[in-house]
Amino acid sequence: MGGSKNINHTIESETGPWMALKKEEIIPLARGEFSSVDVSWKGESLTLSRIDGIMALTRIKGKGKNSSMAHQTLLLSLESDIPEIREAGLKALPEVATQKSEELFDWLSVLLDDPVPKVRQAASKCLSLSTPVFPSGVQVILQNELRSYNNKRMEAAWKGLNSLCETWPSVACDHIDTLLLEEDPIYRRKAAKLLRKLLSKGGSVAWDLISWALDDEDVEVRRNAAKTLPSLARNETRLATIFSERAMIDPDNKVRLSAIKAIQAMDKDHGRARELVLQGASSKDMNIRKACIEMLPRLYSDEVLRGIAIDLLKVEADETLRQELKEMAIDESLEGSEAQKNKFLAPAPSVPMLDREVAEAHGIQLGLEKLPVGANSDSGPKKPLNDEEQLKKQNDALKEDAKKTNPLYRSVSQDDMMGYEEEYDFTDSDDDEF
Repeated sequence: MGGSKNINHTIESETGPWMALKKEEIIPLARGEFSSVDVSWKGESLTLSRIDGIMALTRIKGKGKNSSMAHQTLLLSLESDIPEIREAGLKALPEVATQKSEELFDWLSVLLDDPVPKVRQAASKCLSLSTPVFPSGVQVILQNELRSYNNKRMEAAWKGLNSLCETWPSVACDHIDTLLLEEDPIYRRKAAKLLRKLLSKGGSVAWDLISWALDDEDVEVRRNAAKTLPSLARNETRLATIFSERAMIDPDNKVRLSAIKAIQAMDKDHGRARELVLQGASSKDMNIRKACIEMLPRLYSDEVLRGIAIDLLKVEADETLRQELKEMAIDESLEGSEAQKNKFLAPAPSVPMLDREVAEAHGIQLGLEKLPVGANSDSGPKKPLNDEEQLKKQNDALKEDAKKTNPLYRSVSQDDMMGYEEEYDFTDSDDDEF
C-alpha cells in the first residue's frame, strides 16, 4: 500500500505592507473610514490606502464579531464602483470565505463578466484558488467556466479542476463525467488527461471514466485514457488486463503501445497477460510485435520458448525480429557453441583416494595433476601412454595387487563340516597287521 499524501486545504494569502497594520486599523481602513495609515515595513515608512486595508482582511480569523465585520466589509468592496477596490476584494475573497462565505461566490460569478479586464482576470484567479477548497460553492460557476470561449478564463477553470482532483476526487469525477459527454473533442481530450490523477482515489467511478474514454471516437481521447493503463496495472491487475485487451486491438499505434506497457507492468505469472503477449507477437504492427517478442523470454520456460519461436519464425518477415527468434529457438545444449554446450555438461566424478594411490604407485597419472616425486619406481623418462594403454596398465596393476592380498575369509570344505581334520593313507604298512 502506498503512503497517503497530505493535501493542504487551506489557502495561502498574499503578503505585503498590509501585514504591518494593527488589527484594530484593518476594518476602518478597508471601509474607507481612515483615508490612510502610516506603517513601517521592512525598514521603510509607507502610507497604506483602502486597498491595503481590504487585502489585510485575510488576517482576521476566528468566529465572532470581527469575522462578521470582515465579511460585510469584503461584500462592500465587491460592490464598489472603483475597479481597483473590486480587484482587491477578489484577491482577499478565497481566504475570507474560509471564515464565512455567504454571498461571496455570487459576487464572484458576477465579477467574472466585469467590464474591466483586470477585474475579470482577478475573478478567474479567485475561482482557480477557491475550487479545491469550496467545490460545492463554485460548482455551477466552474461548469460554465470550463466551457468558456475565452481561453484565459477556461485555463484558469481547468487549473482549478486539476487541483480539485487531489482534494475532492469524487467531485472532480462528476465534472469529468459531464465533460466526456461534450460534442467538442477539446473538452473530452482535456478531461481524459486528468484521469491519471483520479486512479488512486477516484475508485470505481474513475475506472468507468477510463473505460468510456477508451471507446471514444476521438483518437486523442483514447490515447490520453490509455496512458493510465500502466499505472492501473500496478494496483488493479484484473481491470488493467480487461482494458489492455481492448486497447490491443485499437487502430491507433500509440494506444496499443500503452496497452503493451501495461502488460509489462503486470505479474509475469498472470495467465491472461501471457495470452495477450502471445497474440501481440503475431500483430500486424511491427512495434507491437517487437515489444511482445522481447517479453517472451520473461514469460515462458526455455523449452516452451523454443516451440513458440519456431512457430513465429514461419510467419515473421522482419529480419531483425527473425534474428531474435532464431536465438530463442536454438537449443544451446545441442546446437550452441562449445562454451555453451559445456555449461550443460555434468562434472566428472572424482577418483577415490584408494584408486588414486594405487595408480600413482604404478606410475599412472590421473587427471591433470603431476605425480608426486618417487611415485614411479622406474628411473628415466617414459613415453606417454595413450588412453587404452593407460587403462590396460591400470587394470593389470589392480589385478596383480589383488593376488598379493590375503583373502579376508576362507571357504569351508566338506571335511571341515564333517569333522575330519586329517586324511588317512590306507596304503601304509599297518595293513599287514590285519
